[in-house]
Amino acid sequence: MTRPAPWRRLLAEFTGTLLLVTAVVGSGIMAATLSPNDAGLQLLENSVATAFALAALILTFGPVSGAHFNPVVSAADWFLGRRTGTGLTVRDLGGYVVAQTAGAIGGSILANLMFDLPAVAASGKDRAAGHLLLGEVVATAGLVLLVFALARSGRAPVAPAAVGAYIGGAYWFTSSTSFANPAVTVGRAFTDTFAGIAPASVPGFVAAQLVGLLAGVGLLLALYPSRRADPTGHPGPVVAVPSRHGGTP
Repeated sequence: MTRPAPWRRLLAEFTGTLLLVTAVVGSGIMAATLSPNDAGLQLLENSVATAFALAALILTFGPVSGAHFNPVVSAADWFLGRRTGTGLTVRDLGGYVVAQTAGAIGGSILANLMFDLPAVAASGKDRAAGHLLLGEVVATAGLVLLVFALARSGRAPVAPAAVGAYIGGAYWFTSSTSFANPAVTVGRAFTDTFAGIAPASVPGFVAAQLVGLLAGVGLLLALYPSRRADPTGHPGPVVAVPSRHGGTP
């Protein structure tokens, strides 16, 4: 079978990222409403909702696009597969990043509207401290290592649960609450709610995530210098779930 048409893969990345950010922002608004005086409970509610939503979205969109929803995952897919032709092409990568970023912005707008807030409101939540940037390096490196370690060891089918669990846990063990995603970071600047990030803090977070990307890829190549085919027999590095269309998204 042939791979899905490019427009279908871009639509999957746009829609998946939109719904992911809707879940992050929407659950943050709901948590702040239901538990206004308990920051720890708010974070628990936000993290659980995000983890479950992410796992479900990977299952939904993985067979179409690989369910990256994240420019660092797409960049790693391109880099790791560039010599063998099993990863994204440069053109695919550009399209994925645009679709993911647009979807993330749309997700914040959708969440704002669902909770009767202004469609667009710049966040006032400053997240520029150095220890938060270190948290983003750690969170992003761990995510990249996890996703591609699963692919290289033939365990991609467990990615929805594993990635959801990692992000849910990283909310708590990183100082930044684990954005680990440049597109989501940009999108969350469009909501002045629990999950927001001040626009001035976005460049630092994105830079830290790119450092995390490099660290994650470096660790992957040290620990998994070669890859095996996934259990379905497809040779490409299936990032999220085994594609029924062969190859990589």
